[in-house]
This record gives sequence, C-alpha cells and structure tokens, in this order.
Amino acid sequence: MQVVTTDAAVQPASLPLLVFGGPYSNLEATRAVLDEARRRNIPPHRILCTGDLVAYCGTPVETVRLIRDAGILVIRGNCDEQLAAGADDCGCGYPPDGMCDRLSRSWYEYASRHLGADERAYLGGLPQTCVVPVGSARLLAIHGTLSTVNEFVFHGTPDARKRADLADITYDGIIAGHSGIPFSQVLDDKLWHNAGVVGMPANDGTPRIWYSVLSPLPDGSIEVEHRALHYDYMAAQAAMAAAGLVPEYREALATGRWPSFDVLPLRERSLAGHPLGESVLKWRPLREATVTSGRPRSVSVG
Repeated sequence: MQVVTTDAAVQPASLPLLVFGGPYSNLEATRAVLDEARRRNIPPHRILCTGDLVAYCGTPVETVRLIRDAGILVIRGNCDEQLAAGADDCGCGYPPDGMCDRLSRSWYEYASRHLGADERAYLGGLPQTCVVPVGSARLLAIHGTLSTVNEFVFHGTPDARKRADLADITYDGIIAGHSGIPFSQVLDDKLWHNAGVVGMPANDGTPRIWYSVLSPLPDGSIEVEHRALHYDYMAAQAAMAAAGLVPEYREALATGRWPSFDVLPLRERSLAGHPLGESVLKWRPLREATVTSGRPRSVSVG
C-alpha cells in the first residue's frame, strides 16, 4: 500500500485527536460529532474521519459538503471510492446476495443519482491513508486493512490478522474504519484502533453512535477514550423515508440492531443487542515503553 503523508503528519502532536468513522449520509449524526469536537475544543486539523462518507442514510450530498467544508482530515472509504468511480455497487465486501448486499442496492442507487460532479471529485481526491501523530506515536490511518479497503476487522477477528498488518508497518499503530463497532487492542505494543461509526448504531440495541479521542499524557503514554453520543436519529429517519430508501436501515437507527449479521465474527454475533459501555485504555507506545511484554491488551467497548 502506498502511504500518503498529509499535513496531518506535521500538526501539533501534543493536541488530542478525535476520530470517527462512517458518516454514511447521516447528516444529523455528522453534525453531532463535529459539534462534540467543538465542545471539547478540538480543532478541525485534529479530527480524523476514517471514510465511507456516503452510505445507508438519506442525505449524501449534504453530508459530503458538511465534512468537506469542516476542513477535517478524511481518508477514502470503499463507498467513497466506488461512487467517485461511477461503479455499479458500493464494494462493501458483503457476502454476495446476502441481506446487506441486497439492501445496499437501494441507498447506493439513490446516492449515485444525487451526488454531483463536485462531490464525486472530492470523494475521489481523498487520500487512501494518512499518518497522524499523537504524542510520540505515529499512527497510520486506513479504511479496512493494508491490502484490502473493504476487509472487515473486528475485536473478534483473529489477532493474527491484525498482528500481520501491524508487523508490516513502521508506525506505532493503525487507526482503521469500515467495521462499525468500536474497539482497541494493543498487540506486541502496537495499537489497533477502531473508533466505530456515527452513521449507524454499533449493533448494541441502542441508537447511540460512537467516536474516540486519543490524548497524549505527560508520562509519554496515550489515553484512548471510546465515547458514545446521542443525536436526533428521528430526523435522520425522516430524511431516509423522504428519500424512499428501504426501511431496514431506517429502523436500525432507532433499534440499534443491524438488519443482518452476515459480516460478524462469532464474538460480535453473541454480543448483538447488548449495550456497549464507554471505556478508556492507557497505551504506552513502544518508543516510550520501558518494558515490552508482547502480550495482547485490549479494550472492547462494553
């Protein structure tokens, strides 16, 4: 994978970094997380979106414009890539002819009809990766995995899969998106971090959405917060209904349950519908560590 170094690599590493994924054409949720960043006094150049600006919900054009105008760091997701290229489907990696594959045809066709040349050009011009400093650490932001933009990686994905990508980079960890459920793991002293998404709930039976904040601490460690956020999901539902989208994803905004578990490992299937809890992980990057154990540490939200 070609790593694109953006201005993120030279921004003040002493400031916290707010991370969120999957706006998914959900304008209300995207507004809520950007408002939360302002509440926490986190400037735009310290906000990272891990891609898939456009997906399941009803306001794709407005969501793209809001993120573009916010001036935050954004990497390109598979949905963004497909729409920019004028492809026939979202390229999400769902099992062929599974429920999510069938349902996605509705929102993808709607988004493709409504996005203009300016929005497509913006999506297509987003970098595939970027390097973001947090304290002494340098983290590589990707959408799926190093080799596959639409590969799903969850807490329940075998550690060997994550270790393989972490071993292939010269950075201190990976910030990934795509998968939609927040978690963090430290494997061989490197961080694998997924903030979750804001466009859909985390399949935990609540309508909340998720973001994270990574803050450097005076002792050289980094505090990784997984935080939930409430927003006006009923307005997002109304926009989906007005767009004539299929009801399953609209209902998921309220129930907090995904319409299909096709992509989930056994661990995540067993936890479906169980409310996640906010959490904090303290991680010391290898260059700051005085002891290297090599044993995995993790925090799965909830």
